[in-house]
Amino acid sequence: MLPQHNKENVYQVMFIGINMTRWPSYIQFIVLCGGVMFFYLIYAYVQEYMFKVDGMQSFGWYITLIQFFFYSMFSWIERKLKKEEGMKIPRKKYLEIAFYTVTTIGLSNAATGYLNYPTLVIFKCCKLIPVLIGGILIQKKRYGCLDISAAFLMSLGLIIFFLADTKVSPNFNPTGYIMICGALVADAIIGNVQEREMKYYGSSNSEVVFYSYTFGFFYILLYEILTLEIYSAFIFLLDHPNQYILIIIFSTVGYLGINIVLTLVRTSGALMAVTVTTLRKAVTIVISFIFFTKPFTVDYLYGGLIVLLAIYLNLYSKNKTKWDPIIKGYILTFLKIKSIYLPNKFSKNISKTLNV
Repeated sequence: MLPQHNKENVYQVMFIGINMTRWPSYIQFIVLCGGVMFFYLIYAYVQEYMFKVDGMQSFGWYITLIQFFFYSMFSWIERKLKKEEGMKIPRKKYLEIAFYTVTTIGLSNAATGYLNYPTLVIFKCCKLIPVLIGGILIQKKRYGCLDISAAFLMSLGLIIFFLADTKVSPNFNPTGYIMICGALVADAIIGNVQEREMKYYGSSNSEVVFYSYTFGFFYILLYEILTLEIYSAFIFLLDHPNQYILIIIFSTVGYLGINIVLTLVRTSGALMAVTVTTLRKAVTIVISFIFFTKPFTVDYLYGGLIVLLAIYLNLYSKNKTKWDPIIKGYILTFLKIKSIYLPNKFSKNISKTLNV
């Protein structure tokens, strides 16, 4: 599932166990994009559907416990297939990473029971805000005006979504917002911590996934036992056994989706991967409104478009040197076409500015 290397160090492009290395690149791209859309749309639909059952809203951590068990099992199988052994990052560091992983996914799952699903998706798109803050505090990074502008636009989009929710939800509950904000903060910390430790110790993705989710599973298990939630959730699900099937599907497609996105990043670059995942999130929001009855206001659209603009502004800041020649080429092509049909002084002035 994750990109692999054989003994000859030839890059292996894998898709759910199928070796696509010798396939044409455009076929690889189509298959990987299809995989991302397929698995993550199922993931989103099942996640929202599970919490539509009355009484399920309070068992987000129990779902996370089962999810971590399956992620740990799948990553263990993957390491065996890749013949990986050992632990490069110290156990103490993994205990820290596992804590943030549990906080991120657990609070996100728990927030699903309290928030409109489109709002949850939009908040997840805005990881840049806490990542930027975490990068400054943890790694002492410095960010440019474009990154700060993107974070500001994301904040504006989130405020619009928040106000829209308060407008259309008669029984507004801030619990979900507190949870998802906590999840984003933990996500920002874990991203910076993982990046630092993986670079320092040279560990693989599959090693980090395995130990993070294994230790995380025991964290959640301890919490579930101490709060007795594991008992009440088990009794509740005895009356709703179909929920276990949904949780297994949810965990399986989630793990497959993560791996396919990582493969897409390796084969097509981060820009294309973000474009595909952003499109997937947009489709997720549309599907949520179609299949699950919920109030709608045009403010959701405005907030979503502002967040989308912020995402690509952030991408532009990271790829400015690569994007500038491409953007310049598009502008010149547009001006040439425009000058044929609508010649004017403005087009000539733009052309001079671009040194044409």
